[in-house]
Amino acid sequence: MEREGFKSRMGFILVSAGCAIGIGNVWKFPYIAGQNGGGFFVLIYLLFLALMGIPVLVMELSLGRASRQSIVKAYKTLEPRGSKWHIHGWFCLLGCYLLMIFYSSVSGWMVDYAWKFGTGAFNGVTTEGADAVFDKMLANPAELTFFMAITVIAGFLVCLGGVKNGLERVSKWMMLALLGLIVVLAVHSLFLDGAAEGLRFYLLPDMAAVERVGLFNIVSAAMNQAFFTLSLGMGSMQIFGSYMSRDNTLTGEAIRITALDTFVALMSGLIIFPACFSFHVAPSEGPSLIFVALPKIFINMPLGQLWGCLFFVFMSFASFSTLTAVFENLIAGCIDNFGWSRRKSTLLNCLIILVGSMPCVLGFNLLSNAQLFGKGILDMEDFLVSNLILPIGSLIFLLFCTYRFGWGYDNFLQEANTGKGVRMSVKLKPYFKFVLPLLLLFVLITGLLPQK
Repeated sequence: MEREGFKSRMGFILVSAGCAIGIGNVWKFPYIAGQNGGGFFVLIYLLFLALMGIPVLVMELSLGRASRQSIVKAYKTLEPRGSKWHIHGWFCLLGCYLLMIFYSSVSGWMVDYAWKFGTGAFNGVTTEGADAVFDKMLANPAELTFFMAITVIAGFLVCLGGVKNGLERVSKWMMLALLGLIVVLAVHSLFLDGAAEGLRFYLLPDMAAVERVGLFNIVSAAMNQAFFTLSLGMGSMQIFGSYMSRDNTLTGEAIRITALDTFVALMSGLIIFPACFSFHVAPSEGPSLIFVALPKIFINMPLGQLWGCLFFVFMSFASFSTLTAVFENLIAGCIDNFGWSRRKSTLLNCLIILVGSMPCVLGFNLLSNAQLFGKGILDMEDFLVSNLILPIGSLIFLLFCTYRFGWGYDNFLQEANTGKGVRMSVKLKPYFKFVLPLLLLFVLITGLLPQK
C-alpha cells in the first residue's frame, strides 16, 4: 500500500515546525535566557542551532524519507544486514511515550489557564493571589485530569483523520493562528511603558551578566536549549521525513523548520521581557514564570483578561502542535510494526497515554511525596527524556548516518541532497564524524551534572 503523504510543502513545514515548536520555546527559552543574562545567551543559542540543531534534524529527516517508514522499520530498511541498529528505534518509541505522559499534563495546564482567563477567574485576584491560583490547580486531581484528558482526546481525534485530512489540515490553520497571535502579543508588549528596558536586557549582550553567571554556564545552557528546542533524538521529526516528497533538499527544509521554531522562541521573548520590566517582575523567575509571574502582570494590565486569555490560547496551540505530532509518531509506529489499522492504533494509544499520564497528574497532589533521586514524577520523566533519551539518541543517529558500520555518510548525503534547494557539502564529513559527536557528548555530560 502506498504510504500517505502531505498534501503540500507548506503543510509539511508547518506540521514539522509544530512538532518542534512547543512549551520549550515559549516557557523554557525565556526563563533560561533570563537566568543567563539575556542578550549574550541568545547569540550563543542561535550559533548552536546552526552548528548542532540543523545537522541532526537533517539526519532524522533523511532516515524517514529514504525508508518511507517509521523509526523501527526505517532502521531495518537502511541498516547493514545482521546489524541491530533498529533496537534504538524501540527506545525512540519508548521516549515518545514517556514524553507524552508528562507533556500532556502540562499542555492541560495551558488550556486550563486559557479557560480561567477567558471566563474571568482572575478578575479581582490580587497580585499575591496569583500564586494561590496555581497552587490550587495543582492540588486538584480532578481538574488536572479533566484538562489533560481534553488535550489527549482532542489530539488523537485530529490524528484519526490521517496525515492529510487530520494532522495537516488542523495543524496548518493552528500554526498560522499561533504565528498571528504571537505577533499581536509581541506588538502589544513593545508598546508597554518600560518595554525598552526589557528589550535592552533581551537583545543587547551584557558582559557584566556574562561575568556574573559565568561563560561556561551560559554556553552550556545555550547548547542545551538549542539542542532540546527541536526535540531531536527520538524520531519525533523522523516520521515526517517518511511522509514528505523528494522535490526539495532536506537541508533547505531543515533550515525552514528551524527558522520557524526560532522565530517563535525569539518572539516569545519579545512578549515576556518587555512585560516583565514594565511590571517589575524578575525575568529569571524560573519555571514559575508562565503560571505565576505572567498572571501577576496580566491582572495589573489594562484589558488584562483579554491579553491573558490570548497568551494562554497561544501557549495551548504551541503545546498542542507538539502533542499531535508525537501522537502521529506513536500511531505510525503501531501501524508499521504491528499491522494495525489507524483506528485501532489511535484508540489504543489514546488509552495508553490517558492511563500513563495519571502518575504525573497525581504527582502534584495525592502522590506528591513520591520522589526518585530527589525529583518528583514530572521532573523525573522530563529528566529521562531531555537528559538521556534525546542526546544519546541523537548521538546514535549521528553514528548511523556517518560511519560505514551504519548507513554511511555517502548514503546520507545523497538522500539529504536529493531535490532542489540548499545542499549539504561533502566537505562537512570531518565535522559530522569528529566535531559534532563531541558537541553531543558535551550536551549529554552537562545535562547529567548537578544543577547549579
